[in-house]
Amino acid sequence: MDIHQFFLGNAFDAYTFFGAHVQKDGSVCFRTLAPNAEKVSLIYEGNGWKEIPMEKTHPGGVYTCIVPDAIPGMMYKYRIYSEHFADVEFIDHCDPYGFGMELRPGTASIIRDTDSYHFQDSEWLSQRGGHLEKPVNIYEVHLGSWKTNPNDPNGWYRYEELAPLLIAYAKKNGYNYIECMPLSEHPADCSWGYQNTGFYSPTARYGDMDGLKKFVDLCHRSGIGVIMDFVPVHFAVDDYALWNFDGTALYEYPHGDVGKSEWGSCNFMHSRGEVRSFLQSAADYWLEEFHFDGLRMDAISNLIYWQGNPARGENKDAVQFLQNLNSGLKARFPSALLIAEDSTARPNITTPVWSGGLGFDYKWDMGWMNDTLSYFQAPVSERMEKYHKLTFSMQYFYDEK
Repeated sequence: MDIHQFFLGNAFDAYTFFGAHVQKDGSVCFRTLAPNAEKVSLIYEGNGWKEIPMEKTHPGGVYTCIVPDAIPGMMYKYRIYSEHFADVEFIDHCDPYGFGMELRPGTASIIRDTDSYHFQDSEWLSQRGGHLEKPVNIYEVHLGSWKTNPNDPNGWYRYEELAPLLIAYAKKNGYNYIECMPLSEHPADCSWGYQNTGFYSPTARYGDMDGLKKFVDLCHRSGIGVIMDFVPVHFAVDDYALWNFDGTALYEYPHGDVGKSEWGSCNFMHSRGEVRSFLQSAADYWLEEFHFDGLRMDAISNLIYWQGNPARGENKDAVQFLQNLNSGLKARFPSALLIAEDSTARPNITTPVWSGGLGFDYKWDMGWMNDTLSYFQAPVSERMEKYHKLTFSMQYFYDEK
């Protein structure tokens, strides 16, 4: 990674630099960003959670340490000391770039070997693409509630167990894509994954990194594409994660009027280079490391307009972030699907960036399910008056894909 480009907000590979990385000699290199910290230590289970001081290796606030005895599967955290903490000397945080996390209510990151799984989907990847000319029929699913496992206390199947079940269902019902609600780590089951604490960590509810890779791999080998729900707008307020990471608003806005979202979560500050690189790299990570076929980006209206409200005006920094994100992803993954979950009437969502648009391939048809169900829930005698529920999308059909 080019550290200068990272701070400028142009990096798409920050996960290759930050986080916990297994080295060729078997040691693990840990790196985190905490520019406003007094000092940072690593704590991990391999030495009984005793502090290991991290060295400040870049004036921008990069802290690094190498641990010879750390191995994949071990838990760790960063202990951040800051004079900005109100009532405590330090706070133990999970790794913003961690590749694995404990199952809630645990909050530690877990060392993962990102090269341990070997995909067998080269045939799928070689012919992927052309989705604007071919039928796309997407089955949206929340893995935790789609089907319950009677042998698990939480009712969950593992990623690799879900794959054959979902593949069979998709094929039987004519779907050629599965779209998974957010799979990055989150603390609350009831949130369905939309308030993240681990943007690079597959949720431990259904297994680990290799299990999710196998899920995607099996789908591809069966002719099914997989899209992941990606959340670039906001994050969970839990103090062990991104919130107030180094004692200051490192990832979020410092002011509450734009810092808190309508869901009570923290809004990312998209004008900061470090935040842009963090999110761009997370998007790249899921497409590169897990072979996802696309991203459905959640709550885009809250990026286009301040707090999602057109009356408050356009958030030009966030719009520019989206354009840079989509341009970069298209350059790296030309055949990947980029989909905006957007409830606004703003034009040019699916217009290329070079023509002044946001650069998405598709706009998610948010009204299709609700309007269609509402129409058929009405008594037959009333449907003649409700036909507009089936035809409403034609108002923007000719402007967006």
